[in-house]
Order: sequence, then C-alpha cells, then structure tokens
Amino acid sequence: MAAEYRSEQDALGSVDIPAEALYGVHSARAMDNFPLSGVRLSEVFIRSYAEVKLACARTNRELGFLAQETAGAIETACLEMIGGKHHDHILVDAFQGGAGTSTNMNMNEVLANRAGELLGSPYGSYVVHPLHHVNQHQSTNDTYPTALKVAVLHELKRLEISVSGLQDMLQRKEQEFQAVPRLARTQLQDAVPVTAGMTFGAWAEPMARDRWRVFKCRERIRQVNLGGTAVGTGLGAPREYIFRVVDELRRITGLKISRAENLVDATQNTDCFVEVSGMLKVCASNLLKISGDIRLLASGPVGGFAELQIPAMQAGSSIMPGKVNPVIPEAVSQAALRVMANDGLIGQAGALGNLELNQFMPLLAQTILESLNLLINAYVLLNERCLAQVEPDVQRCLENLSASGSFVTMLVPAVGYERAEEISRLACQEDLSIVEAASQILGIAENIIADLFTPGRMRQLGYTPETYESFVEKENS
Repeated sequence: MAAEYRSEQDALGSVDIPAEALYGVHSARAMDNFPLSGVRLSEVFIRSYAEVKLACARTNRELGFLAQETAGAIETACLEMIGGKHHDHILVDAFQGGAGTSTNMNMNEVLANRAGELLGSPYGSYVVHPLHHVNQHQSTNDTYPTALKVAVLHELKRLEISVSGLQDMLQRKEQEFQAVPRLARTQLQDAVPVTAGMTFGAWAEPMARDRWRVFKCRERIRQVNLGGTAVGTGLGAPREYIFRVVDELRRITGLKISRAENLVDATQNTDCFVEVSGMLKVCASNLLKISGDIRLLASGPVGGFAELQIPAMQAGSSIMPGKVNPVIPEAVSQAALRVMANDGLIGQAGALGNLELNQFMPLLAQTILESLNLLINAYVLLNERCLAQVEPDVQRCLENLSASGSFVTMLVPAVGYERAEEISRLACQEDLSIVEAASQILGIAENIIADLFTPGRMRQLGYTPETYESFVEKENS
C-alpha cells in the first residue's frame, strides 16, 4: 500500500505532505500560517501566473539556461494549468503575508512536481526543482505583479464584452419604446413628460462611457516588471533574458503588454491598479443608479410607480403569497456596492506599500479581481435576466401622466406662468385633465392642445415659433 505522506525538508525542518499532493513544503507552511479567509486564488489569476511561468521557461530554454527535456516538462505542466488542470493543488489562502511569495512557491512546487512526474519521477523528488528550474531568473516581486496585470487584462477583455452587451440592449429598448410617454420625476416628485425610450437612452449613454473607461483601463495596466527580479534592478537575471521574456509573454497571452521602462518603479508602485479600480468604481456607480431606477419604475404593482414590467424570477416572500421582488436589480446593486467599497480598500493597499515593494499585493490582487468578476457578472445579469424582457406598462404610464398636472408646463411659453397656474388649479378643482382645463380657459380645441403632448413633440429639442402657432392665432383673433 502506498504511503499516505511524504516528508519534505526546508530550512525550518521537515513537514509531512500528503503523498498525492502536487504542492510541497513551502506551500504546506503557508497553508498552516495563513488560515485567514478560506478564499482560494481565482482561476484567472492561476492561469495568468502559469502563463508567466511558461514565458520564463521558454525564454530560459531558448537562451540555454534550461535543458530541453526539463524545459519541455515545465512547459507541458504550465499548458495544463493554463487549460484548467491542477488548480485544486493551488491551496494557499488568497490573503497572506510575504507579498505573494506563498502563491509563487505554490505555483513553483505544483509545476515542478507535475514536470517531474512527466519525466517519470515521484512527487517530492524534484528532478525538476521549484526554485532552480521553475523559478529560474525570477522573483515573486516581478512574477506576482506581472501575473496580476495579465489577469486584470484578461478580465478587462471580458468586461468590455459584457458592458457592450448591456449598452446594445439599452439602445434597442430606446428605439422600441420611443413612442411611449411617461411621467418624469425630479426629487421623486412629478415633473414634465418624457418617453420611455428617452429613459432607456439615458441609461445607454453611461454604458458607452463605461466602454471607454474599460478601454482606458487596459492602457493603464499594460506595462509589466517581469525581468526586474527582486526590486527592479534585474539582479540575478541575464540581460538578454530580461529583454526577451516579456516578448515571449506577449506571444503566449495575445495581450498588448510591454516591459516597463523603469522596472524599479513598476516593482514598488501600484498606482496603476488604484487608477483602474477608480474607473471600475464609476462603472459600479452607473450600475447602481440604473438598478435603482428600474426598481422604482417597477415598484408596486398597486402602491408604486408600476410603469415598468420586469420579469418575475422567483417567489418574493415566505409569508405573503404572490409577492414578487425585483431580485435581479437588487443583486446587481449589491455587486455594485461591493465594487465601490473595494475601491477604497485598493486605494489604501496601494498607499501602504513601503519603499521598494508593496507587501499588500495579495490583498490588492484579490480585491481588484473580485471587483472585475462582480462587474462582468452584474452587467450580464442585468442584461439577460432583466432588461432583455422588460416592457413599459403603457396604460399605467398614461394614467400617471393624465393624473399629473405637470403637463401644464408645456403651455407656459404660450400662455405664461400665471395662466398656466390657473389651468392647473381648474384641472385639480374640477377633476379635469390639463387638456380639458386648458381648452375651457383658453377657448382652444382639445385636439390642438393635445398635439403639444405627443411623443413626437417630447422628442423635439426645445420649441420653435411654429410649435405654438395655433395659440398665437387664437390670441390675435
């Protein structure tokens, strides 16, 4: 029967490792030292770190620093991890001391043991060594930030797709509902008429700006410090390796990355992540505002606005039969709030780095990747499970408009503020519509007045002399 454990040694002594574990002694100590959150590293970060390790192995092989057989085994192990394998052996807590060293060593040990297995050696034999081979010419301090930037760039590509999808949906709804009038509200009080199409159009515009913000995020994050080793001086790495390794990483990832001009700066300063997080916060703010608007317009069905009909997704109450809640906008709102709160945390983590290294990189990494994942999912959720099926309640929109005196504002340019107030008072006292009250006071046919309140008029920007031509003719007569 095979042994259940193997023993591995480091400078602090020996540790028993599960026999079938791909990780080793450094990972085991980290797992024991940091039982903080139980949160694992995200899959995109693991894949991105494997892409970095692959770029390093290939460059070292091309320059003759790694034997072909060893490099080939490491490359296979990296490609497997990029494809989704062995992630269950990356077990260190996402929140850890050491600026990410535990993550780097977990990666090194898993890749080394898998590479050794491919060469016919048992786990723990380290014919492919975690440090001498997998980590050759590298430091945590250049591989970890580079892997994070690669992961963020991958996620930004996904985010751009999800933002674009929501923008397209809102623009389609803008056209679809352009002829449906509804009552606008300012300070949650009745305002002038708009159309439902205008409402969706006003939601689509910030999505267009969010797409631009995501694009600008990618520009901010594309320079990496790979090759800088410990503090950005490249100490311990051959110059030719430093010049070539980022080019290899660019080929592997397909991302437009480049080596930072100042590797010392890129190793210690994390303001680019803080800047990206700030733009993600703006995206979250827009999602929160739109979700809140949807909840208000869909509120009711009797005691609220009830002007939007959103899809019923699940039963809303364990005690009130038939109740249905706006759970999708609620969930999106919570995701947005989390992203906005994360921005403050990322700002603090970026500011608290000391001298040549930011020791809080693991916190920064986990938080910004969480924000990206939340936003990606939130855009898709709001698009596919809410807005794709939303419809205005045309009858309710018309009822709310008819019941409101705000229509009278349309008459002010023609009859003046005081006479418009007189029309509004008559409508309220006699329970008349604004059109009926205006017709009585002004002596103008209802159909002429009603023409001012059509959706086509509402979509016009301002008014022209022709808008109130019938009123002028009446006054002159």
